[in-house]
Amino acid sequence: MASATHFDLLILGSGSTAFAAALTAQELGKTAVMTEERTVGGTCVNRGCLPSKNLIEAAKLRYDAKSPRYPGLAPCELALDFGELVRQKDEVIHGYRKKKYESLLGGQFSIEEGHVEFVDARTVEVGGKLLTGERVLIATGSRPVLPDIPGLDTVPYLTSDLLTNDEPMEMRGLPRSLVIVGGGYIALELGQMFSRFGTEVTIIERNPRLLFHGYEPEVGLSIAGVLADEGIRVLTEAQVRQVGPSDGGVSVTVFAKGAQREIRAERILVATGRRPNTDRIGVERSGVELGARGEVRVDRNLRTNVPHIFAAGDVIGSEHGSQMATPVGSRDGGIAAQNAFGGENAREVDHRVIPRAIFTDHQIAVVGMTEEEALAKGHRCWCNTLPMSIVPRAGAIRDTRGIVKMVADDDTEEVLGVAMVGHTAAEVIHEAAMAMRFGAKVRDFIDLLHVYPTMAEALKIVAISRYKNPEKLSCCAE
Repeated sequence: MASATHFDLLILGSGSTAFAAALTAQELGKTAVMTEERTVGGTCVNRGCLPSKNLIEAAKLRYDAKSPRYPGLAPCELALDFGELVRQKDEVIHGYRKKKYESLLGGQFSIEEGHVEFVDARTVEVGGKLLTGERVLIATGSRPVLPDIPGLDTVPYLTSDLLTNDEPMEMRGLPRSLVIVGGGYIALELGQMFSRFGTEVTIIERNPRLLFHGYEPEVGLSIAGVLADEGIRVLTEAQVRQVGPSDGGVSVTVFAKGAQREIRAERILVATGRRPNTDRIGVERSGVELGARGEVRVDRNLRTNVPHIFAAGDVIGSEHGSQMATPVGSRDGGIAAQNAFGGENAREVDHRVIPRAIFTDHQIAVVGMTEEEALAKGHRCWCNTLPMSIVPRAGAIRDTRGIVKMVADDDTEEVLGVAMVGHTAAEVIHEAAMAMRFGAKVRDFIDLLHVYPTMAEALKIVAISRYKNPEKLSCCAE
């Protein structure tokens, strides 16, 4: 094997975290190399955020045409060519990947393609080449979890990777029926999307409600009602006992509410979470410590127990309050690169305020603590939940589904968390996130003038509910 090529920063991965780190290293006058065994750009642009949002919006257009909310608008059935939708999705993704990733290559950083593994703490092998780094960043991301379900390996199951044209499992045709195992964000987004394209969808969740972990109970209950209204079958407290082939499709044996039943569908989608990609990179040869779930252990500067090795993005799991989300990885990738070369001027990560969204319709958006989390941290809480029907904008557009909840410290009035289910919630949540970042109190949401009528008034109205009946307000929530 040829001698190793040396770089200032050696990055395992080429997703958003890796690119942010490489760009930062370049700005610091350092050389960097990334590695990639699949497709440049990682999960978000190729298999996750962008392709799913493209098709989710197409499904929404079709659903809205078929089910208009306004009297005077006649429903119509938009003709569907699923293959053409997939083709245009690929076109959009290829264009974005070229613009935001491939066009940035050159100069001070590059990519080596192939499977990467550590040789020692400073050296990796990728595609038969040896690369070394003065500093190393592990940014290998995550992949779908595959639960231990008997018979799963006997059927052509799908995961969230079905939305990439670079994978053999991509769904090029629309199934007549689909069983989804899991009740988290991927299950909800894709379940509603396929249902709106005409697929009969069943969601199987082992917990008592959807979005059981990390979300307010009201959120899971609210979105469950939305899905039920659209004809999506949701089974909670249901255990998948076995999977097997059946008449050209799949048979799923489920135990729920004391009884066993069989559900048949054309395809099955496994959406039971994601796990850090650390088990196939020879991480043990680097000396880096892992956590119980395979996540890379880091300090608040994103440094591992090996001083010259850093980690960021999905691969660190929930370390220091992190979230497996593209914006978090991008931010932390840049911080890791700065800390790798910054000497004593190290930056600490701040995962206190991370807004998150689920692009169902209605959208789900949250930031900060849930009521349960706030109580566990010792806060005396003031918490209130209001229906979106109290927001004038929701009434004006004839769509009052959803809720808004605010969690605040009862003594200091500092807002600790906000949860929303509603029209454009993913946009509105940024107001709450910005406010919370600077320690805003309940009255700060009240004193801020809001454009009328907007969905953002939901934040003002729920804040007002601490002091008076929000039903007794004038048109502009005063």
